[in-house]
Amino acid sequence: MSASAAASGLAPIPVHERLPALDALRGLALLGIFLSNAEMFTRPLADISDGIDTHLRGLDHAASAFVYVLIRSKFWTLFSLLFGMSFAVMSERSRQAGRDFRPLYLRRSVGLLIVGLIHAWLIWAGDILVTYALAAFALFAMRSLSPGALWRIGLSLYLSVLGFFLMIAALLAIPGVAQSTPADMAADRAARAAEIAAYAHGDYAQATAQRLAFFVDGAMSGWFSMVPMVLGLFLIGSWFVRSGALADPGAHRHRLRALIGFGVPAGVAITGLSLLIDSSPTFTPVSAAAIAASTLHMLGALPLALALIAWVVLVVQGGARWPLRFAPAGRMALSNYLAQSLIGTLAFYGYGFGLWGQVPLAALIAAAFVVFALQMLLSAAWLRHYRFGPVEWLWRAFTYWRWPPMRIRAS
Repeated sequence: MSASAAASGLAPIPVHERLPALDALRGLALLGIFLSNAEMFTRPLADISDGIDTHLRGLDHAASAFVYVLIRSKFWTLFSLLFGMSFAVMSERSRQAGRDFRPLYLRRSVGLLIVGLIHAWLIWAGDILVTYALAAFALFAMRSLSPGALWRIGLSLYLSVLGFFLMIAALLAIPGVAQSTPADMAADRAARAAEIAAYAHGDYAQATAQRLAFFVDGAMSGWFSMVPMVLGLFLIGSWFVRSGALADPGAHRHRLRALIGFGVPAGVAITGLSLLIDSSPTFTPVSAAAIAASTLHMLGALPLALALIAWVVLVVQGGARWPLRFAPAGRMALSNYLAQSLIGTLAFYGYGFGLWGQVPLAALIAAAFVVFALQMLLSAAWLRHYRFGPVEWLWRAFTYWRWPPMRIRAS
């Protein structure tokens, strides 16, 4: 790598210039994503949209309800908003410094795509990074939009995808309209059986072949809905930063309180409606109620995620220290996310400890909390000696096209 990046002034953001609320929120999002993903390391990914498991009892049923009602959809939505916020922060700092943002951001997105493909093909098929990278390229094309346009277009993209699924639910509710055919249900059962055979009982080569098949057959088809929806969240996150609310919360206290005052009741009401329609939506067979409930559950996540962002920004601005305990994990979000997948697959897959289906859900969720607590401690310890997480360091080296200093020099 050359020194051209240094000469142009392009370099990773120094620690003292980072926004602590943003890192804290990223750490909180990482915890929520791990809690949501934990069960999917020991179940087929075909079940990822299922709701509260009606077959469970006692603490396991309570754990299923906890994850579905309070965690599922909310925290990957939050993480997506934070990605858009980080983009806006980088763009604004480059603009203020008179730097050319284009090569920096495009290399950053290509680097994320490479990491995502490695994760999806070689570690865990439930990857979100490839979707983020694809949406990031589209986000770059919209970087010059005004704050108002960012909000309007972002919300329109997000709502149009969910509106499409609600339209499908309405069509399926018409008497006589075919829903799942026997062939569809047989294909779903075969897909689940293939995942169980490869992940629970197969060796690494068989699991990798299944990951590749899932990527081609499942993930690629899902991009047609996921990429526009994620792009919409990126744009809304960019609006949040461009509005000035993150840089100067005191001047935007009214707006932040409005996001909380609207977001919490709206999110709770929409989520409650989804639970009333169907608290255990499954798609084998597919039904109008399942699609409507699952879509409304997703819709309720956005106002709740925005309210959480506003609340954390306000409490950090007010002097609260507890959210900052999540900041070290947030600064190493990519390394920690990949580590979670490695831990989950090695614990439950056949080529690891082979615990697939053997751990009660309540114990699994408790273990996820413990693992994340250890990640928080290890992240804080690591960052006392190093500037970046290991994967973040490689990503920044690719982005800035030079090796950034890793160790923190003693003063």
